[in-house]
Parts: sequence; C-alpha cells; structure tokens
Amino acid sequence: MKRVRAIFLSDIHLGSRACQPDRLLAFLKEYESEYLYLIGDIIDLWAMSRSVYWPPAHNTIVQKVLRKARHHTQVIFVPGNHDEALREYLGMSFGAVDIVAEHVHVTAAGKRLLLVHGDEYDQVTTCHRWLSMLGDVSYTALVHLNRALSWLRRKLGVSGHWSLADYAKRNVLKAVAYVGDFESAAAHTAVQRGMDGIVCGHIHTPVMKHINGVIYYNCGDWVDNCTAIVEHMDGRMELVRSTPELRLVDAAAPDETAVAHPRVAEGGRR
Repeated sequence: MKRVRAIFLSDIHLGSRACQPDRLLAFLKEYESEYLYLIGDIIDLWAMSRSVYWPPAHNTIVQKVLRKARHHTQVIFVPGNHDEALREYLGMSFGAVDIVAEHVHVTAAGKRLLLVHGDEYDQVTTCHRWLSMLGDVSYTALVHLNRALSWLRRKLGVSGHWSLADYAKRNVLKAVAYVGDFESAAAHTAVQRGMDGIVCGHIHTPVMKHINGVIYYNCGDWVDNCTAIVEHMDGRMELVRSTPELRLVDAAAPDETAVAHPRVAEGGRR
C-alpha cells in the first residue's frame, strides 16, 4: 500500500450503471492518505431518478470512504451538479465527512489549490439544465459503447487506454471549444482568487497543465477514464489511472504540458 498526502477524486457516479466500482476499489486499496477530497458527482442522483441502481460494490465504496474518515483521514466532500441536493447540507458533517461548497488545499510544497466541482463554469449546466440531462444520457450510451470497443481491443491484443468519449471531445470542434472554455474559466477563477492552481472535475477530461500562470488540474472520472490525482509527501502531484486489469499506471493526459511539480506521463509508464 502506498502512503500519499492527498487524494483527489471526482465524478464517481455511484448509483449509475456507468460507474466502474471495481477499478475504484482497486485504487482505494492501493493508496492511503492524510486527506481525501471528493470533488463532486460522487453520487449520481440524476441517474437514480431515472431508475434505482445500487449494487453491493457501490455500497462497499461508501463504507470504505467512511472507514477512512474514521481512521485519521480527513474526508472533504464538495457536491457537484449530479449530487446537488447535498448542497442543502453545506457546512455539516456526516460520518466524519465534511460537506463544503469549496475548499483550499495547501500542498506540502506550499501551493494553494482551490477545489471546486466546476459545474459553475459550464454554461449548459447553469443555463439549460434539461439540455445537460439529455447530454448526460447520450454520454452514458457513448461510455457503454466504448466499453464494448475496449473489450474488442483487448481481445485483439491492442494495449493502452483509448476512450471514444475523449476522442470525440478532442476532435469535434464544438467539444474542443467547450473543454477549452471550461478550462480557461476555471483557471481565471484561480488567478482572481490568488491561488496557485485549481482542482476540479465535471467534464471527465483528466489533465494537469499550466493556464495563465496557474496550474489547472482535472481529476477525470470513474465512468470512462478511471483516473485520480494524488499528492505525494513532497508535494509532487501525479495523475494515475486504474486499468481494466486493475493495475495502476501514470495516466495519459490529453495535454502533456511541462509542469514543475506535477508528474504527467503519456500512455502509462515508458
């Protein structure tokens, strides 16, 4: 088991059939931390409003997080748009889990990072909720198709992570503009608040990179990419992925921008 200073997770989507609990459990068994940050869309109340789905593995994840909270891990939960009902409980604690609107994490290297889910930077979510929910259903269907393609790739002996959803976001012009606008808006907030960086989720695009003088981190998700960010004891930040074989590798970041402390590797260990 690896001991790290902090773990940053977002977009787990418990209660959704798209969630990949086995890969998350493999990650949680591998790492222990002083801080555990749950940065939104941990429970998918949108999906549960369409149909109730809560297999034993989802309950195991909740119990494991609560167990960590009881055993000297500070667990902080920043609700997102899929679990926005929990925003009614901001400032409260449940099972030693603190629920907050945002949080500032100071790394071992002294870097101040603003933690927010990020839906406030998404004009579709904030202005057109119905369109956002329609997009959520379409994205879920795309993820299920991608799993079939991933199974075929493994059968053909093709290695490495490849995501149909990520491919679409990087190659469809409107999607590229959407991601770019989101990242710029998040980075702008960090600059305005005098932070060294910002950590968020929401758009399911894992990355660590410099934008306008600050470091932008996106945790990714546990629906498609199965990624998390960890802070090592020396303050070094790393983006990691849990593979279908339940191995942990350096995550393939869409934009491999040189960053002083963060560690980003393209396509796993080489």
